[in-house]
Amino acid sequence: MAGRSNIEQGISNDEGWNRFAPGVAYGYAPASCLFILLKKIEYLTSTFIIPCSIFCSSKHACKGNNNRQKGERNIAIRIIIAGGGTGGHLFPAIAIAQEFMSKDPENKVVFVSTGNPFELSVLDKAGFILEKITAEGIKGRGLLRQLRSMWKIPMGIFESMRIIKNFKPDLVMGVGSYASGPVAIGAWFMRKNIVLHEQNILPGITNRILSRFADRIYVSFKNTKANFNPGKVLYTGNPLRKEFMQKAKDNNTAISSKDYTFTVLILGGSQGAHSINEAVINALGHFRGKHKFYFIHQTGKQDEAAVKKAYKDQGISCMVKSFFDNMAEQYQRANLIICRAGATTVAELTAVGKGVIFIPFPFAADNHQVLNARTFTETGAAEMILQKDLTGRVLAQRIEYYASNKKALETMATRSKKLCRPDAAKVIVEDCYKLIRNK
Repeated sequence: MAGRSNIEQGISNDEGWNRFAPGVAYGYAPASCLFILLKKIEYLTSTFIIPCSIFCSSKHACKGNNNRQKGERNIAIRIIIAGGGTGGHLFPAIAIAQEFMSKDPENKVVFVSTGNPFELSVLDKAGFILEKITAEGIKGRGLLRQLRSMWKIPMGIFESMRIIKNFKPDLVMGVGSYASGPVAIGAWFMRKNIVLHEQNILPGITNRILSRFADRIYVSFKNTKANFNPGKVLYTGNPLRKEFMQKAKDNNTAISSKDYTFTVLILGGSQGAHSINEAVINALGHFRGKHKFYFIHQTGKQDEAAVKKAYKDQGISCMVKSFFDNMAEQYQRANLIICRAGATTVAELTAVGKGVIFIPFPFAADNHQVLNARTFTETGAAEMILQKDLTGRVLAQRIEYYASNKKALETMATRSKKLCRPDAAKVIVEDCYKLIRNK
């Protein structure tokens, strides 16, 4: 191994590294530039600019609290959770953080990301601290913006190392999004335990790259499509927040009365979905026996007024809002759910066990929403309509079919429930403890 860098020595034994180095491991050319950049940063940090001794007073300090005795229990640990950006990454991360705190209230959890308004708001409500770093996405941008983003990586890594030095975590967890990259790489330089959680069936580019540095990779689907080292992978499911799980148990009744007997919940994500809203508006005129239906519709701000007017014009009972905070309650009130197929949404649906029609977002990275939905459709736990096939008439026909075929709904709900992993956060936390003790 003489003459080879730590990055090459530490990662080359992983299956697939020979493909990653030239940047074609995942069909993504900037990976080769990132590899060269990491080698340069390693050289600078170990030779000229920031030797590890600046960050750690001793070899044992560099490993945080890992000098505890193996098998020792009841000692509080420190965790950094890196990444977020959207609810699909952030909500499972919060569920894991809550489980760490439930296991031992003396544990310390800090989130590290870019600190966008969504992250700040959600984490403040959840009661967790957020440390900010510099980071910017690379995929799907023009060449100049990609280069600019890549040159922000060193600053993000140095900022992450400063946070790691001050906080002294026992373990660093990446939960996806570009912000998790610099933190995990900084943790690798400082010899920290690194784990990843992947929410989607097809992992994002960040987790695919970071898998080479990780000690463990937690996946949400049994058939996750990635060339991860099998020895690192643990199938856990996608964690759900405690408050959601509790509300899902407490509220288990769909709306039913002499006036309307079939309740449909329409969702397009936190920002709504214009194409779904349009299809629903066009569908309303095709319904027979309109008095039998009740719609709960999350529209996003842009379409709220137009959708409300459409229901009113058609004389169909509804509750329309731009966004619902009490999503677990809305799930439970519905007989049928029509929604996108983001990772958190599909995990939530398995918890509540409802019939669902997925309309995957067609521009999701690597088409992962279609793959997420297909996991359900292949087992008869859901139906899927591709957006290119979505029309008002088609949507109305499918809603009326399920309104008159309750058995089909019950079958979907039962099969969906079987896909639920309610102990996902607990399994992840227990395994993290094992990694820390055995390091």
